[in-house]
Amino acid sequence: MAHEESKPNQVPDRLNTSVAHSARVWNYWLGGKDHFEADQVAGDAYSSNYPLITTFAQESRAFLRRTVTYLAREAGIRQFLDLGAGLPTENNTHEVAQRIAPDCRVVYVDHDPLVLLYVHALLTSTPEGATTYVEADMRDTEKVLAGAAQTLDLTQPMALVINDVLGHIVDFDDALGLVARLVDRLPSGSYLSLSHSTASDPEHRAVQDAYNASGAIPYIFREPELTARFFEGLDMVEPGLVSWPNWRPDETTGRTTDRAGWGAVARVP
Repeated sequence: MAHEESKPNQVPDRLNTSVAHSARVWNYWLGGKDHFEADQVAGDAYSSNYPLITTFAQESRAFLRRTVTYLAREAGIRQFLDLGAGLPTENNTHEVAQRIAPDCRVVYVDHDPLVLLYVHALLTSTPEGATTYVEADMRDTEKVLAGAAQTLDLTQPMALVINDVLGHIVDFDDALGLVARLVDRLPSGSYLSLSHSTASDPEHRAVQDAYNASGAIPYIFREPELTARFFEGLDMVEPGLVSWPNWRPDETTGRTTDRAGWGAVARVP
């Protein structure tokens, strides 16, 4: 179902539109319309210094589409818990999953006031399935799971989707603990689908450092060796932890770069 991309008529007081926001900048790079002038300025400044960033954004979204497709079609998963939903664009988790299996049930989690403005676009669903939203910090495990339990059966297998958002948790141990707590609560036969941005060249790191220092919400790059630690104790699905374009590429997968980020899907024993 198409997302109606339009600026809200009223902006909540707690939403500062004068400072760039990573979700809005990402939306801008993906060709969306849910951003403000500060986000466009920041996005243009970033891409003028590192043009590949728009390709990276597309590769990250394509990784999400392919992994959710695998989970719904091949793994038979019908329940999805998506952390850090972000702004609705094309191929949201519920759209991809419900195209394959209309009875899929999807819960998004985010606490960003900006996302709340557009939550209506995330609450569309097939009649057979369900799509809901939990307003919570993804680090608040109990609140996340209590909210998810209103829609999902937590005793049955599900997919925990964490697509390229853990870089916003600056402390690695905090990020690692968040994933471990949630995975520990998943029943056997569930899956973790997780990706994380990295930076393979000093130029990219320098541009990101400048962005982080601008007052925008920072994002921390992590090397694949650290990303691998989120999957400890789980059974990796082939091809394992690889760069985004190399995870089960299809006929639409771009091959411009494999430097942006890494991800994997793994089964809970």
